[in-house]
Amino acid sequence: MKSLQLLWNVLANECANICCTSAAMDCKTVHRRIKHEGLSFLTITLPQFGKDFQKSLDQGVVDRSLFSSFKRKGELPRFLGGYLDLVFDRTSGRLLDEPSVDAIRVIRQLTLVFSKIEIPCSDARTFNAMEEFIQCEQDVRQFDKGLTSIDFERFSSMSASVFSTVFSKVDRKIYDGEIIPRHGPGSTADKLLGNQKFKQRTWTKRLEEVFHFGDHLFPSPSYYGKYEEVDILEPGEELPVMVTPVPKTQKTPRIIAIEPTAMQYMQQGLLREIIGALGEDDFLSKVLGFEDQTPNQRMAQEGSLSGNLATLDLSEASDRVSNQLVRGMTRRHRHLHAGVDACRSRRAVVPRKNGSTIIRLSKFASMGSALCFPFEAMVFLTIVLIGIEESLNRPLAHKDILSLRDKVRIYGDDIIVPVDHVQSVVAALEHFGARVNRGKSFWNGKFRESCGKEYYDGHDVSIVKVRRVLPTQRKDATEVISAVSTRNQLYWAGYWETVKWLDDKLSRILFRYPLVSSSSPVLGRESVLGYQTDKMDPHTHSPLVRGYVVSTRSPFNRLDDHDALLKFLIKRSDKPFFSKDHLERSGRPVAVNIKLRNASPF
Repeated sequence: MKSLQLLWNVLANECANICCTSAAMDCKTVHRRIKHEGLSFLTITLPQFGKDFQKSLDQGVVDRSLFSSFKRKGELPRFLGGYLDLVFDRTSGRLLDEPSVDAIRVIRQLTLVFSKIEIPCSDARTFNAMEEFIQCEQDVRQFDKGLTSIDFERFSSMSASVFSTVFSKVDRKIYDGEIIPRHGPGSTADKLLGNQKFKQRTWTKRLEEVFHFGDHLFPSPSYYGKYEEVDILEPGEELPVMVTPVPKTQKTPRIIAIEPTAMQYMQQGLLREIIGALGEDDFLSKVLGFEDQTPNQRMAQEGSLSGNLATLDLSEASDRVSNQLVRGMTRRHRHLHAGVDACRSRRAVVPRKNGSTIIRLSKFASMGSALCFPFEAMVFLTIVLIGIEESLNRPLAHKDILSLRDKVRIYGDDIIVPVDHVQSVVAALEHFGARVNRGKSFWNGKFRESCGKEYYDGHDVSIVKVRRVLPTQRKDATEVISAVSTRNQLYWAGYWETVKWLDDKLSRILFRYPLVSSSSPVLGRESVLGYQTDKMDPHTHSPLVRGYVVSTRSPFNRLDDHDALLKFLIKRSDKPFFSKDHLERSGRPVAVNIKLRNASPF
């Protein structure tokens, strides 16, 4: 905790120099409040200050409901007052006609720098998150009951007008038996890891009705004699998903659901075909994003400059997508409808304070399902179009939908829509069960954020966030890797005094800490001065530098016989496997190390 406070002090003093003010009183305030409140002041209280600041930018005024845990002088908090005076008028609390962009950036940097640090939550916060997961499930049921047949029909019709061609392509692939499944890299509810997943001998009756196990668990029909090894589970016997917390912030964990192997296997197959078909559609490829976040970021910058585009953020986005909406979306395509339903888990095991509970799911899927991300995006796009239709007070013609190509963009729960329709879109999203996070949604002022980038009046005011606590010794490999990454991000952001402090700390831990380029595998210092060379490779005559390189090794997990053949046959690339010993070792590494060796500096 001490090192994080020192880092904040160094950063604050550098930010004060940038804005020609003083951070002396701010550093004293931070020291006093950490002494009484602990680390949560940096990881919870300060980030709330940052969120209140962003909301004030959007509103154009600091109102009395914000910054509630900080003393005021006039209409503004005393804390970070030297910076706030460059953005707001202290007497009225109103946004200045020409606020300092530098001050906006450093206020965000100082308040949000530890907002995403991965520190385990307390047990109380974790169990509270699980109760909220269950409450969210009940909310979805209530919204389902509140929607009328007209609502469902309208949703289904709008979806058909947009996705009919895409769904028809995937529907045909399922009918023709052309879905090639794939195992994901993560954990599964039945504890199969890496190569073990290719030895799975469990299938479900629901999957079997659409995807015959003989086509997907064995390399060819010649292995018919082994079919008796497969256990076909009735719906009531299916393994439920395992709801589990993973680190996100100290305030709350991220809740995911670990799918059974068979479900995840076929979900990955459908995912490939759905994403491929969406990418081939001229309109949908422009308004839906799954891999490239830069279009959202460019539109957020445009919105901050022109004021024509709003950025919306949703809370518990995936957990609030009703399965009934997805069923209505796919109901006109019989094979796709059956396929999506077959590989959707219906129950979940939720850990609670007094023991686990099994619940039946009304949501389509939680994070952990391969189909969660694409279907939530398609559901949100459908609702956004309904909202725009409501705003126009007339049905959307095909040309109207096409005209939105550069005005609407959805990447997960990051949504961009025209400001002219934002109120109607927000109402539509909430009518169909989504929860708009108004604290992170912007459309009034000149501040916008989407997909990790923030802008004010066209200026990039994005910040660097510390993801892990600072290392104290070299064997803290994960922390060392994160600290080096943070150092390099701060360097390119222009916080060179803070970088100097971090370099001094890291050089005491790392025996070798050279200058390298951003593409080098060596953990080192990036610089406009380029990279250093210690020697030349005697074989390739290319530069080498000595430094620490990340070293990981997958656990031993041998695969042979027809299971190894299956792994080869479902491979979707002509390129060789990443590792030559992939049949001996597989799965995510259980540990990360750093080792000193010679490697390329670029």
